[in-house]
Amino acid sequence: MSIEIQLFGEFSIFKDGIKCELTHSKRTRALLAYLVMTSKPQRRDSLCELFWDETSDPKGALRWSLSKIRKFVNERNNERLITDRQRIMLLTNDVSVDVHHIKNRISSDIISAEELQKYLSKLESTFLEGLDLEALTSFQRWLVSERIEMEHLYFEVLKKLWNHPHSTQEQKLSYMKIGLAKDPYNIEIAKSLLQQMDRLGFISAKEKLLSEISQRFHDAGIKWEEYSTQTTNFADTSVSNQDILARQQIKFCNTKDNTRIAYASVGEGYPIIKAANWLSHLEYDWNAPIWSPLYRKLASKHRVIRYDERGNGLSDWDVEDLSFNAFVDDLETVVQQTNLSKFALLGISQGASVSIEYAIKHPDKVSHLILFGAYASGWRINTSEQEIRKREAIITLTEGGWGQDNPAYRQIFSTTFMPSANKEELDWFNEFQRQTTSPENAARFLSVFGDIDVREQLAKVQVPTIVIHSLHDQRIPLATGQALAASIPNAEFVGLESDGHLLLGREPASDVFVETVKDFIARN
Repeated sequence: MSIEIQLFGEFSIFKDGIKCELTHSKRTRALLAYLVMTSKPQRRDSLCELFWDETSDPKGALRWSLSKIRKFVNERNNERLITDRQRIMLLTNDVSVDVHHIKNRISSDIISAEELQKYLSKLESTFLEGLDLEALTSFQRWLVSERIEMEHLYFEVLKKLWNHPHSTQEQKLSYMKIGLAKDPYNIEIAKSLLQQMDRLGFISAKEKLLSEISQRFHDAGIKWEEYSTQTTNFADTSVSNQDILARQQIKFCNTKDNTRIAYASVGEGYPIIKAANWLSHLEYDWNAPIWSPLYRKLASKHRVIRYDERGNGLSDWDVEDLSFNAFVDDLETVVQQTNLSKFALLGISQGASVSIEYAIKHPDKVSHLILFGAYASGWRINTSEQEIRKREAIITLTEGGWGQDNPAYRQIFSTTFMPSANKEELDWFNEFQRQTTSPENAARFLSVFGDIDVREQLAKVQVPTIVIHSLHDQRIPLATGQALAASIPNAEFVGLESDGHLLLGREPASDVFVETVKDFIARN
């Protein structure tokens, strides 16, 4: 029996071409769609937390939903739904899933314009239409991120159509118009459309469109130099700093263990890749009273590439491997996606250790190594039993207190990260922590950080390095940063007049940090 699963539009399952009548339970349908898309083992407790966290018997609710799902996907001699006491997985290798099929086909170099047109029509439908579950915050976050990825897939197909050798010039023009209508502030599409109108000799229509685009971009704060009627080049397609931060393009990639990592790029100029650190969220970061001003200033002169670490932000939360080596793999995967031959690497907190490891493995890629609030070994390394017990107690408290509405527990972290923060900044950071990861992952992160140890690697660093550290850092002592700089060959050290492990955007030290980074890159 052939099975087809349709995820665009209304979620549907077809057996031998006949549409099945699915269960009326919206959560069960959402669970099935989630298993289809993830295509990897999921822990039972994670699924309970994702779909039934507020119910009195989440395990029972999960068992009931699985019993309904089995009849749609299993056959007598072919069990696709694989379950045990701890994990659940749906095998889809012999199932036709529309989104998987489209992704596989458009990656081919040989594909007809007709086939692309069919996929474009499909992608215009809402992904998993009607399966929104606003009360389930984590599932809804996953669904939104999937829909963002589908938007990127739509524009990928659209671009292939207007570049397809069998598309007529008029068809190319039509596809570009569709693209600009979908994303009216996209400079590259606007540029391509105006160039195409030039080629077709539509001068008066082009001038009218140019006037509309110029006004639109001006109103949105986007810098847009006059498009010359004599040439198809743009004198300046740069976007204002404010606008580009608000309109960053979020994309996704998969690591070797099939963990999905979200990454984004903003700004123009010599590239800086920021290694992920706990905590981050590619969307919420831009509203941060903490590091948002810092990113804005860096992106005014550089292309800044950031990503969310596995286990938090827009990247996969439900991951089996949460380890230092996995963090390095995440960075390697993002770098591979950027296709950059050379870049500056910025590591903050535990992201500094990840950056050090990467720079040693790939010295040909890293032109500058910039470390802030860094440490070479975690809290379990060469630490007293009393300190270890204290840290382990905090981990236990984290697992139980992270998701509570009362911010008293999370305040423990806030005050050590940035002691001089005001109430508004602390309230923001307290809520930000809860939005970016789960209680379980927060505890797992703290435990993993304790085992980090790159001390033996420091002497192997071959790239120009600068270590920047707050002079009164309450979380990672100044001496730790100084010792790190002393152990890396020819590393520079700069102390900032701040008590924050995270810099507040309003404090002068934030400006000093940015200028230090820019100067270091410019002169090395």
